Amino acid sequence: MDDIYDLFVIGGGVNGCGIARDAAGRGLRVALAEKGDLAGATSSASTKLFHGGLRYLEYFEFRLVREALIEREHLLAAMPHIAWPMRFVLPLSRDMRFEGETPTSRLLSRVMPWLKGRRPDWIIRMGLFLYDHMGGRKMLPPTRSLSLAEDPAGDALQPQFARAFEYSDVWVQDSRLVVLNARDAQARGAQIMVGTRVLSARRADDLWVIETDQGTYRARALVNAAGPWVRQVLGQTGVRSAARVRLVRGSHILVPRIADHDRCYFLQGPDGRIIFAIPFEQDFTMIGTTDMDHEDPDTPPTLTGAERDYLLEFINRYLAKPLTENDIIHSFAGVRPLYDDGASAAQAATRDYVLELDSDGAPLLSVFGGKITTYRKLAEHALEKLAPSFPRMSGAWTARAPLPGGDFPVAQAASRTDALRADYPFLSARDAQRMFRAYGTDASGILGDAKTRADLGRDFGAGLSEAELRWMVTHEFARTTEDVLWRRSKLGLVMTPEQIEGVAKFLSERLAPA
Repeated sequence: MDDIYDLFVIGGGVNGCGIARDAAGRGLRVALAEKGDLAGATSSASTKLFHGGLRYLEYFEFRLVREALIEREHLLAAMPHIAWPMRFVLPLSRDMRFEGETPTSRLLSRVMPWLKGRRPDWIIRMGLFLYDHMGGRKMLPPTRSLSLAEDPAGDALQPQFARAFEYSDVWVQDSRLVVLNARDAQARGAQIMVGTRVLSARRADDLWVIETDQGTYRARALVNAAGPWVRQVLGQTGVRSAARVRLVRGSHILVPRIADHDRCYFLQGPDGRIIFAIPFEQDFTMIGTTDMDHEDPDTPPTLTGAERDYLLEFINRYLAKPLTENDIIHSFAGVRPLYDDGASAAQAATRDYVLELDSDGAPLLSVFGGKITTYRKLAEHALEKLAPSFPRMSGAWTARAPLPGGDFPVAQAASRTDALRADYPFLSARDAQRMFRAYGTDASGILGDAKTRADLGRDFGAGLSEAELRWMVTHEFARTTEDVLWRRSKLGLVMTPEQIEGVAKFLSERLAPA
């Protein structure tokens, strides 16, 4: 209670951790409280893309798309171990239609009524031209046309799909993105507190007094980055706000790998909606997402039967070998706290963010909406709004500043993976790739002087060693089996129940507090 922080952040998702990192790097004294685990909600259940949002062009969200496209390359440069370029194959069909209420569809229905709602190829190509050029693309290759009869991307598709466009975006390991932001914030002096629930917050003597289940803290400014719970946190502070969030559930399914290549499919439905089919964790394909309103943030999001059937029916319009419910290996769902702009449909709600500053006393900044691609820019804008309260705070610094393990050029990712295996020849190619894509240049810090796998301690299976598990606990705030196997990694997909129980037992017995 005697210590006063400059900034106290509520929420350990990507926005909260991004703000904490940026603020700590500017010299502010920062604390962050997360009631569960880092990335424990929305930020680990995304579609895992740094992208401009091609479909947002149909909503005329040009500023959002441009900002996101610029950020896409900043972020790729800052974390080339957990993010990497990916090509997206967009098959073309005369059956494709616009979503009925987009600004583009309304405009074309007036000026080109003969299209009758159809999304013609030339409109898609024009959108991709804008997508290629409005964000200053430098590292990623441009759009090209494909013959699906000749390109391997056509092998998994029905023969009626003869042509496609192929464009670029970036894949990211979303939960590791959050953890690495928290690690970097801590390295710059921030106090990161997981498993710490905020009970109340009140203004007193130009400060915020924050009561948690772990103690009481004081801060000069408070940031409400609670995501789906942003309104509840506002209620705890007593601050009134007209801003609202719209909770939209996005669900995904995982199936065995559907294609023998590393490209993603961008698939259009006859209702104007789109889904992705993305290579996932070496052995799987991730299919999603849905857009369904979700009423209560305290109700855990899960894939519904209707969403499962929708995703299967959608992708089976394209696949040469249809998928069934029995092919689903795993599913996950997350709740996106979108800024409520009054859109009639969940998929039409804006993905832009709104930062609301209440300065009636010690400042309170609340975050509404946003998307994973713009988290760093959102953090910069948040600090800009708070700058008058901290006149000695230094300026923006995070653009292309590497996250832990990402201090190497994008073009060296493959060669560095090969070098890791050469340094540690007991690693399989699969394990070397997983290790480097999780930890980058920090992988050697985990492996140390090991000459054999036995030197890494206990082998828990699926390539997880005791040395790596201890790293997750010591350096990455992991506390539970779910933290380790579903957020710091995705090894829960490939471990047996007995192996998972071994991890749980080790965590409870060997790493419990004294």
